[in-house]
Amino acid sequence: MAQINIPFSEFSFSFSRSGGAGGQNVNKVNSKVVLEWDINKSEAVAYSVKERFKAKYKGFINTDGIVQITGQRHRSQKDNIDDCIQKLHDMLNEVFIAPKARKATKPKRSAVLKRLNSKKKDGEKKRMRKTDY
Repeated sequence: MAQINIPFSEFSFSFSRSGGAGGQNVNKVNSKVVLEWDINKSEAVAYSVKERFKAKYKGFINTDGIVQITGQRHRSQKDNIDDCIQKLHDMLNEVFIAPKARKATKPKRSAVLKRLNSKKKDGEKKRMRKTDY
């Protein structure tokens, strides 16, 4: 990742048995990976990026402020580790650039006049439908 480089030492991994394909191998190999990263203690990420990350991905952060990402897509532990790190980098890339602030604008005068003329025309149409004219 070009913008943010998080040191590998900030990550901690835990392993468990994965579900899904793999046959009998599933029952004996701990290929599922849970990446844990303490976002509050990390100095590799700017404060503004951390705040946007916390707002967008609050479902991935536990009560202690630790980001938990699970990977069990592959059959090998190393591939799942790489997958978890890639997921985290993709998430960080999403929130790296702040969204543009919306500028409040007024409708154009012609649009206002068009809307009012349309309302006047519809009202006239309904008035002409009355039976006691």
